[in-house]
Amino acid sequence: MPPLSPPAFRRLQVYAFDPSASTDLRTATMNAAVVKVPWENLAPGPVGEYVEVIDVDPASDAFYEPVDLNSPELLAQDGFPPSEGNPLFHQQMVYAISMTTIRNFERALGRRVLWAHRWARSDPAAYKGREYIPRLRIHPHALREANAYYSPKKRALLMGYFRATGDNIGTSLPGGTIFSCLSHDIIAHEMSHAILDGMHRMYLEPSNPDSLAFHEAFADVVALLQHFTMPEAVMNQISKLRGDLSQRSLLSNLATQFGQATGNYGALRDGIDKVDPATGLPDAGAILDISEPHARGAILVAAVFDAFVTIYRSRVADLIRMVTGDGSRFPEHDLHPDLVNRLTTEANKTAGHVLRMCIRALDYLPPVDITFGDFLRAIVTADADLVADDNHGYRIAIVEAFRRRGIYPRDCRSLAVDSLLWQQPDEDANINWLDGIDLTYMESREAVWRQAIDNAATFYGLLRDRSRFSSDTLRKMGLSLRDGAPKTIRRSRSSGEPVFDVQSMRTTRRIGPNGEDLPQLVVEITQERRGFSDRALQDQADSDGRASRGSDFVFRGGCTLVIDLHSRSIRYIVGKDIESASRLDAQRRFLFERDSESLGSTYFALGSREEPFAFLHRNG
Repeated sequence: MPPLSPPAFRRLQVYAFDPSASTDLRTATMNAAVVKVPWENLAPGPVGEYVEVIDVDPASDAFYEPVDLNSPELLAQDGFPPSEGNPLFHQQMVYAISMTTIRNFERALGRRVLWAHRWARSDPAAYKGREYIPRLRIHPHALREANAYYSPKKRALLMGYFRATGDNIGTSLPGGTIFSCLSHDIIAHEMSHAILDGMHRMYLEPSNPDSLAFHEAFADVVALLQHFTMPEAVMNQISKLRGDLSQRSLLSNLATQFGQATGNYGALRDGIDKVDPATGLPDAGAILDISEPHARGAILVAAVFDAFVTIYRSRVADLIRMVTGDGSRFPEHDLHPDLVNRLTTEANKTAGHVLRMCIRALDYLPPVDITFGDFLRAIVTADADLVADDNHGYRIAIVEAFRRRGIYPRDCRSLAVDSLLWQQPDEDANINWLDGIDLTYMESREAVWRQAIDNAATFYGLLRDRSRFSSDTLRKMGLSLRDGAPKTIRRSRSSGEPVFDVQSMRTTRRIGPNGEDLPQLVVEITQERRGFSDRALQDQADSDGRASRGSDFVFRGGCTLVIDLHSRSIRYIVGKDIESASRLDAQRRFLFERDSESLGSTYFALGSREEPFAFLHRNG
């Protein structure tokens, strides 16, 4: 008998949304869902290649027995059935949704997910001063409070539990126990924070009103669009909505049980925003007055969900036309089951496309000072790179949805799709400056991580060799590598020249819809500059390097290079100029010149810098 190959997937039962949907007769049957996660050999916990579930409750000093998902009894029945009272199911739930989220990121990015490393210069076992983090730890019962967050300090997800309010709100028992580890949305949201932190470490720094809001909004977008990976749940809601996904429902809500249990009369957040009844449009000026990260991020989430609904309606217009005679008007009567199935398929496909568009855009963002406008340009550029023909108008729908909410990119001539593409070098850059970069395919994640560190060191040397890049290209990168640069830019102690850091180097290999191969190298380069709250002091330090006191904040610039490995040339430069006076002034105003106590300086407080998401989620 030939040896048996391991299965491709492991099937595990989960809540499609959260336990509240199982106490409502209209949604109970679809809330017990089964997800397929990539097969891997698991130790009890579960402990796999990417995550390690450790179930200790510090508040009660309890240690819960780890679940063994390799048990024949559990393999035969797709794991434990959903249960609020079974800690073993809690462990199964966080593992299943975490791996679902990781799989969605890897499919879109075309590479393995890596967690943010730790600096460990004094550890002889560290690799070039860095400690490799093989697994993200997940603690299902870490906090006895209405909170859950990703901890950059611990490289862990800390999930909380708490007692619901005594009010009769929603379907939860007043005063009953609510577990954040049983919410699909909360798990996906926190896992997205962890993955994003592994890619863009500087996004934890508040440099403008969008920076912290982007982290929250992007995590919500992932959680929201992952709803559509649950076919039974989508089918149930599409039947109830008669196909119209622009209506509020479980599919547009985020963390319904958590929101109700903390005193809200609805979900914690919603992907559909308010519109003016007269015009049917959202308030495009609202973004000018909103600075709280969750509220500001909700504008970006609503823009992405609006684009998704627009694309979905376009894709199903022919199906609806056969029922109503009008492709823009959904039926007022119950839908035939066959039509529900077809609409479910289109919703699932569209959500998957939009989710991958948003995730791929992460490789086309600047390494610092992220704005919502940058994200719009990154989505459009990344999609145009991979999908030449936008037959369904995905990119136009995205641009329109952002425009309707007042989200505009800087330094663009218009909102035409071709104007939003990131800048390309004017000169032909296909010289052999990639020699020495190791592009060998690595199987293990640790080997990929080590290769990226070695390649970053090699690229640093290439960049220091002025003959490899023209002065014009270096300036377009936003780098200051010449005499006459502001004295506040971090400089080498030995030479006095401005220095820079190659933050990361990621190799991707994506496959387009027609089977075309798109291998790329993504390089992030940054520089630092001392910033002062007093503008006169800034000017003095910039000119002569001296200041009467220490700096007040760090100002960063740099770029992301998207390199085409077929032509061996720079495809795009996504730059943030380190010498930009306007950006420096904008960051200073954000941090120190607000009417009330500065939001930015509040987040720069020691506690919030060490655990920014603990601070954000407790206060939002």
